[in-house]
Order: sequence, then C-alpha cells, then structure tokens
Amino acid sequence: MLPTVQDKFYINGQWVKPKGADIIEIISPVTEEVCGKVPAGTTADIDDAVAAARAAFDQGPWPRMTVEERGAILLKVADYMQEHGEMTVKLISLEMGGPIKRMAPAAPMPALMIRKYVELSREFPFVETRQGLLGPALVLREPVGVVASITPWNGPLHLLLMKFAPALVAGCTMVSKPSPEAPLDAYVLAAACEAAGMPPGVFNLVPGGREVGEHLVRHRGVDKVAFTGSTAAGRRIGEICGHDLRRVSLELGGKSAAVALSDADPAKLAPRVVHQGLAFNSGQACAALTRVVVPRARQQEFVDAIQAEMAKLVTGDPSDPVTDVGPMVAERQRARVESYIEAGRSQGARLIQGGGRPAGLNRGWFVEPTLFADVDNHMKIAAEEIFGPVGVVIPYDGDDETAIAIANDSDYGLGGAVFSEDPVRGIAAARRIRTGTIGYNTFYIDPMLPFGGFKASGIGRENSREGLTLFTEVKTLEGVTEEML
Repeated sequence: MLPTVQDKFYINGQWVKPKGADIIEIISPVTEEVCGKVPAGTTADIDDAVAAARAAFDQGPWPRMTVEERGAILLKVADYMQEHGEMTVKLISLEMGGPIKRMAPAAPMPALMIRKYVELSREFPFVETRQGLLGPALVLREPVGVVASITPWNGPLHLLLMKFAPALVAGCTMVSKPSPEAPLDAYVLAAACEAAGMPPGVFNLVPGGREVGEHLVRHRGVDKVAFTGSTAAGRRIGEICGHDLRRVSLELGGKSAAVALSDADPAKLAPRVVHQGLAFNSGQACAALTRVVVPRARQQEFVDAIQAEMAKLVTGDPSDPVTDVGPMVAERQRARVESYIEAGRSQGARLIQGGGRPAGLNRGWFVEPTLFADVDNHMKIAAEEIFGPVGVVIPYDGDDETAIAIANDSDYGLGGAVFSEDPVRGIAAARRIRTGTIGYNTFYIDPMLPFGGFKASGIGRENSREGLTLFTEVKTLEGVTEEML
C-alpha cells in the first residue's frame, strides 16, 4: 500500500500534529477522485518549523560537523531513498499523473543525487588560503543558514532534492513547503531523515498553500529562499526577498527553442522536440523544447517528421507501462492548455495534429498532444509558457542570424537546442543563444550539470558545484592560513 494519507508534519525531528484542522485533498488527475490527504499547514506551523531550523543552525551540531560527518548521515538518507525508490515513483505518478514509463527509470535518481553531493563536498573548497595585497587570508565558504525550500508539483521530489542535497551537505538547515498538489513524496524524504538519525530541526516539512508559502518567504528566521515554480510567483518572491535583502535563487518558466539551421536533419530533430518537448512530462516541464524554429522552405519536411514521431505516442493512464503522455495535473491546468490551443487557432496558426481531448478518455484531465505550424514568434502560443503537450513550429526566412534572433526573442532563456550537420556552424549558433542549457543535435537535463536560466527563467544555477555554491556565504578571515588552524 502506498502511504497516501498523512496526518502530521515533520518538525524538529518529530512527527507533530498540525495547529489547524484543514486538510489538503490530493485529487487524482486520472480518476478526478481523492487519492490522498495531508494536513494543511498554518502560519503557526511554519513558525514552529522555522524556529526548529533556526535553533538547529544556531545552536545545533549540524553546521559544526565536519563534511565527513554530515556526509555519513546523508548517505544513510540516500540508502533509504534507494530502498524506497520504486514506491516513491508510484507515489509521484499517483499525485501528479506522470507516466510511469518515463518515471520508473528515474527511481535511483534521489539516492544518486544525494551521493553525488556528498562526493562533491569532499573536494569543495570550503576553506582556501589566498594571498592578499597586505597579507594572507582564509576564504571560507560557510553555510548560508536556514533555507526555505518551496517546490512545485511537476517534478516534486527531484526539484526538492536539487535544494535539499546541496543545502544540507553545506551545513544549512531547511524548511520544506511542497506543492499542495503533490506533497506525499516529500514525506518519504522526511522519513529518510528520521531513519538516518539526522539531528532535530535540520529538515522540517510543512505542506501548505500560497498564503503559508508567502509567510515562509517573509519569515525573519529564514536566511535564503530556494524556489522552483512559475515566473509570476518567482517575481513575487523576488520582490519580497529584495525588500528584505534575503538571499534567493529562482528556477522559473521557459519557452525553449529547438533551432534547425538550413542543413539540419529532421530525423535528429523530431525525437527531441517530441520526447524532450511536447511530451516531456506530458508537456508539464519548464525546460521543454516547445518552440521549433525551422527554415520556411523546409517547414513541411520538419512538420512531417515531428508528426510521424507524435504518432507513436500513447496517451492514457500513467500507471500503464505503455503510456507516454498522461493527464494535466488539475482541471484548471487542462482549461489553461485548452485556452492556449484556442488562441492558436484564433490567431491564425495552422493546426497540424491534436487540439482536443483524446477519444475514449472520458475521465481525467487529458489533452491530446498538439502541434501547430505557420506560427509567428509573437503569437500567444509562441510567446507564453503553456505547460501542456503543445508544440509550435515557427518558420523563418534568412540565414542563421535570423534563426538565432527568433530563438532569443523571448522573455525566457532556460533550455534549447541547435540542429545542424556542421559542428562548427551549429556550436557557434548555440553559443549565441541566450539560455541556461543548450544542446547540439540533442537536449537533456543532466542532474550533474548546472541548470538554471537567463532572463525571466530565473536567478542562479542548481546542480553540480554551482548548486552547492548557492547555499554558501563567503567570509574572508585575514591574517590566517590553513596551517594555523
């Protein structure tokens, strides 16, 4: 049985009863029925969680442990997550409708991410001797303090671990507020911390809605906010943190472009823009390749290749191992996607495939995988993040400069790809596209490489050394060398 009903929060190393009586009902996007329940956090619960994290950081052992001591406990967390990997994947699929076919291979990823950060911490320059103009000094990278982690529903555990692993290995403490649509997987991580013998207050878990999240962001006991979610919410969090001069990192929306230069091979492009684009997490992925920029003279050639790849997709029950595309996470999300499809039609884009609801799926918040062609880059479906299984093909006239300009003509800059049979030409174009991650004849999100965006796609980089650096403050200790310690 999956642990779908929870009645407590994890605060200060204990499972505690909520201060309020409200319940978050998790609605299955497949059956439209309640599939789980957790207590809804109140501002008082957040106060308790922050107080516990604050005490653990200010007086507790965690920041004062050696890297090796923290790593030993985190490796036990990783062991627990590995042991419960298959169950956790099923839980996430139940919560938010991700196809098990695409999620099951990621079951080992939580344990791998934690172990990689433990490994990285052993070589990270937490202490470094430098020679200044007036004498020697130590440059210290100390933990930033109490971290508020606010994460969304589309990749809930993975996006939480992108904050949890580097923050805790650096010596920070954390309060996690997961999305109300998908909070159950975070309980597995809390149970792992308990089983590993993590000191009280180091990791605290309080699910809740927007009001509770804003209270956490504003809390004077928080030193840094690490947020993944919409650009609109990120702007609000950035405003609050800017006013209070609180450290903040933001991983936000995207409208990533797959750019085909004039010599590009449609057979290489089509699988990427389908499986890392409109079908990537059922289209509910911020980095998905959803704008396909192609030479106008070859547009139909690329459309045919993409359509042929789309024909292989199976839309249906995400628990079925053959399913490629599941439902939208909520009824409101399906309505949002359908409004964009209607906007595409009304603004003159050519509907190639999809555009409706899949036949035979009368329950669940499903949308057909949809493709538009003859799209202008300033149409709503090209300019705004849809967050559903919708791709747009944008034809261009001119040379590589024109294609690069279209790719860069976006509020976002999170992912992207350039396709060309000439490596020199293709890589040169990729380097000129202003985006955080870009591939040459490929595209993927590697958890061991830096990830984050330009422009409205966010501030900061997660994963790898850059992700660990996000959770440190630099201190200069003058007149001291490592030999003196």
